[in-house]
Amino acid sequence: MRTILLVTLLLSLSATDMSACTAAVISGRATPDGRPLLWKHRDTGVADNRLEHFTGPRFSFTGLVNAGGNIAPSASPSDREVWIGANTAGFSIMNTASYNIKDDDVPSSMMDREGILIYRALGICGTIADFENYLDTLSRPLGVEANFGVIDASGGAAVYEVNNTSYVKYDVDDPAVAPGGYLVFTNFSFSGREEDVKGYERYLTASAIFGRAHEEGVPFTPGFITDSLSRSFRHEFMGIDYGADFRRMLQEGLCGGIVPDQDFIPRRSTSASVVVHGVAEGETAGHAVMWTLLGYPLCSVSVPVPVSCHDHIPSYMKSSDRSPCSGLCDMALRLKERYVFRFRLSNGSDYLDLENVLSGKEGRPSLLSCCRETEKKIREDFCMLYRSYLSGGITYEEYLSGYDSISARFFEAYMESMSDYLYES
Repeated sequence: MRTILLVTLLLSLSATDMSACTAAVISGRATPDGRPLLWKHRDTGVADNRLEHFTGPRFSFTGLVNAGGNIAPSASPSDREVWIGANTAGFSIMNTASYNIKDDDVPSSMMDREGILIYRALGICGTIADFENYLDTLSRPLGVEANFGVIDASGGAAVYEVNNTSYVKYDVDDPAVAPGGYLVFTNFSFSGREEDVKGYERYLTASAIFGRAHEEGVPFTPGFITDSLSRSFRHEFMGIDYGADFRRMLQEGLCGGIVPDQDFIPRRSTSASVVVHGVAEGETAGHAVMWTLLGYPLCSVSVPVPVSCHDHIPSYMKSSDRSPCSGLCDMALRLKERYVFRFRLSNGSDYLDLENVLSGKEGRPSLLSCCRETEKKIREDFCMLYRSYLSGGITYEEYLSGYDSISARFFEAYMESMSDYLYES
């Protein structure tokens, strides 16, 4: 009976929105190394994502794009879209869609220009002040309804709630604005209409995870964010946490291993999770790293990618001559469809197999343990090289060259860890 009630309550909540991201801006005053972090957990109707390197009017940058979309090199710059990125000045930006700050009758045909705004900002903005000036000088209507998170090489961190004519800024460095040194946001704006709030359930969950970590002194790092938030099956609104209680719930008959995909941070519509590890004031912008997970977070791994004037994106994270898609993202999508969202009849696509994800079955380890095993190897390899660069033991050029040499091993480690799933007879 308790299981039936739980399922009924979950299904009665609001329908899943395909453009429903979860994000955070974290000031350097809340991180162990004093460097800001920018996180975007992306939900979208475009499952295939990849990384792309660009040369802008002022700065080169690396960004997350839709695979096979209008981001092709032949496209007009006015048509290009990026959803989170970092440039060679140390400036990074991303967005989440908002649904409660549009206050005009601008038609939908003139909206949804957030990706274009991000693409252009990465090419010309070196600081948060530059971005603010960019917003001030753009012609109206802007064609956006979104929350934009930004960090820069001066250690700045801010959130802008932007509609067609105006914006509201929140300085995450200001303790009066962000007492814990971070701001979480989903698909509503704090300055907007309460009756049109979307994504509140995910906001509650992410805020609870960050809040507890802050209270307990858990360091805010890219690894913490990816593993504790983008892979969390905690549901703060319902008061349950499958990640912590799944085995007990199975044993006590409170869960059959199959659960509704409703308002968790990771969802069927999740296409990527990116954490930009920025730079502190006085540091070189070359210290920035984009920790990028392509695909569904419980079937993929976070790979560090240097931000550089030249393209150092691993081949499996970008397009090739044979495909506009990322090899890593494609592999993660295959695993997601076969082992997680594996039900096809009726409304089966609205349910996920948490047993494969959290505990494993039929002799296979859990998908979560495979992801963690791979990321442990990736961090060990990368951090040895990266720390040598940060300490002055090697030059920036040697760091990039060394990265190119080891990055292929990251994908090999992923394939090895997932072998029980990839090569099942």
